[in-house]
Amino acid sequence: MATIEIDNDVYEALQLPEGERSSAMKRELAVSLYARDVLSFGKARSLAEMSKAEFQKLLGEREIPRHYGERELEEDLEYAE
Repeated sequence: MATIEIDNDVYEALQLPEGERSSAMKRELAVSLYARDVLSFGKARSLAEMSKAEFQKLLGEREIPRHYGERELEEDLEYAE
């Protein structure tokens, strides 16, 4: 597992309860990388630690369109096996 270092001052400045910071940051990173087409839906969902339905709902709330290309098709086919 990889680790991302965040300056303590930045981490402490987050306007979130301590117990929600890590999951919120993962969610925001996942959404951002998915929106930029850097991560596939499956990988972004995994990073966000959300179910497919939960991540799809989050993308809808943020008005981020679902990308569906060969990479996602391969992931879906792999998942279906």
